[in-house]
Amino acid sequence: MANYTLSSTITLPEFIRAQQVLHPNASSDLTNVLLSIALATKVVARGVNMAGLASMLGMTGETNVQGEAVQKLDVFADQVFGAMLGKSGEVISMVSEEREQLFAAQNTTRESKYVVAFDPLDGSSNIDVNVAIGTIWGVSRRESRRAKVDPAHPRDFLQPGERQVAAGYTIYGSSTMFVFSTGDGVNGFILDPEIGEFVLTHPKMRIPESGATYSCNEGNYHSWSNGVKRFVDGCKQNGASRPKPLSLRYVGSLVADFHRTMLKGGIFLYPADKRNPGGKLRLLYECAPLAFIVEQAGGRASDGTSRILGITPKDIHDRSPFIIGSPRLVEECEREVAEHQ
Repeated sequence: MANYTLSSTITLPEFIRAQQVLHPNASSDLTNVLLSIALATKVVARGVNMAGLASMLGMTGETNVQGEAVQKLDVFADQVFGAMLGKSGEVISMVSEEREQLFAAQNTTRESKYVVAFDPLDGSSNIDVNVAIGTIWGVSRRESRRAKVDPAHPRDFLQPGERQVAAGYTIYGSSTMFVFSTGDGVNGFILDPEIGEFVLTHPKMRIPESGATYSCNEGNYHSWSNGVKRFVDGCKQNGASRPKPLSLRYVGSLVADFHRTMLKGGIFLYPADKRNPGGKLRLLYECAPLAFIVEQAGGRASDGTSRILGITPKDIHDRSPFIIGSPRLVEECEREVAEHQ
């Protein structure tokens, strides 16, 4: 039973509409997009919770554009987000991790202002073992509208991440939590199953300046650059700037690892390696949205040498090295990379 009264809660729709009133530059169009994403999240959360009972666990036998095995829940989540955003009328087109090409929204018009890039279900390898997984998304303004290009052009998505107007993620774990920003701080909402609505639980989220954990797949250690190796080696040692070694925490689900880092501080690394010299995580719908979130919360996101939000993708499925988290730790990693190539 919820231990709060309904009169004391702030629901996600109430919060979004209040923000629209408080900020003259906010629009009802963007409100509709955000509420569509929230609704899709609730549908996916139910699918995740019921997957074992509804025969939605396991592989489809296909691979996606990334060359990864497709899970049944991947397909379900992709279809849900495509349908919900398509119905809003505010989105001209979308990009999904699960689809090779951008695709048009269902109710698109020449006046549709936004494009959305999303990873419908991050952490697919953890689906069958009941480990926290998530959704990542970013919303940008439609650039082709200015040039009167119709339908939407790929240029709509090939913008640096700093031009996003909103970004967020959902984590499906012991509770379902929706975290987002429209460029005015970060707020988190937990889904209350009793009322079927997201309730504000984490207002004005801030990431700690430093932290006690580092998160990475150390199985790739021998394929990393010397700078990344030196930084990770340093995480295991104490010294003048570190009174005790950091602890390793790695789930293998980007949303889960990032969410822990956001709340408790630390650093997440998925650097370039010999097999993936250009990085492995996708810039448009994994790195850029989370970078938007972490910067709004006082953190830092880098590819090792450059700010993630300043990078312009050349393709909708571009990849990037990714280092994100507490500003002191990310800056320390960047220094090691710069000094020891």
